[in-house]
Amino acid sequence: MSYLPNIAARTFTTHGVVFNSFASSATGAQRLGVWRADFSPQTPGLAHTMTEEEVLHVLEGELDNEIAEQAFTAGAGDAVLVPAGAQFRVSNSSDLPARAWVVTTLGMNAEMLSGEALSPPWAQ
Repeated sequence: MSYLPNIAARTFTTHGVVFNSFASSATGAQRLGVWRADFSPQTPGLAHTMTEEEVLHVLEGELDNEIAEQAFTAGAGDAVLVPAGAQFRVSNSSDLPARAWVVTTLGMNAEMLSGEALSPPWAQ
């Protein structure tokens, strides 16, 4: 499918974030997974690692990021590159919603610091 309308996005919610999946194997993508992540105000992130690199482009609001030993806030228009295997956490500590467009390689898996393994359906 070449046309991926907003109304056709598959929606998943985990750890307080809403993931709206546009491109995945379920929509015919073969290499890239693309989704919009919506963060409610005051949404704390959970630290994890990922098997593939990921790029977030902040569309609205601000997102607090921790990548390895680096911490920073990315605002609307900013992009964040998360290397594969790096410890990563993204949070919305503001009183306003935040939204990001995210791209990774299909088949990306994550591992929470608790040891919980995740195969997010929006990245498969």
